[in-house]
Amino acid sequence: MNVILLDNVENLGHIGDLVKVKSGYGRNYLLPQGKAALATPANMKAIEIRRAELEKTAAEELTTATARAETINGMELVILANAGSEGKLFGSVGPIDIAEAFAGVQVEVQRSEVRMPDGPIHELGEFVVGIHLHSELNAEVTVRVVAAEKT
Repeated sequence: MNVILLDNVENLGHIGDLVKVKSGYGRNYLLPQGKAALATPANMKAIEIRRAELEKTAAEELTTATARAETINGMELVILANAGSEGKLFGSVGPIDIAEAFAGVQVEVQRSEVRMPDGPIHELGEFVVGIHLHSELNAEVTVRVVAAEKT
């Protein structure tokens, strides 16, 4: 299936690019999300006319993401967790917990933006976690998992 991209799509292309994708990906993700349009001659002409508007919108999104990255980069979050005597957690710290920790310091981060390539955290310590803010922009924060005081 050939589609024209209406937005920058990571690992696929930029605004206005004509790309060939699998029909399921195009039909179930790109078209419903508004990230692409079918590559018909009429759509191609319409996209060329709207291209400047789409690029302006993409630049505004990148500017917003850059401002968020300046706020987030280098932050240190402290998360309290129940742990055993050997430093192993009872449970784990995942993207939801990290997003809630950001909410606790009045910084908006969606759980889908949190990148944990090694999976959830299962022990006490400091960990570097990536935050994916835009297709072209990532930030890093330090997450310090400490044992909650037992009462």
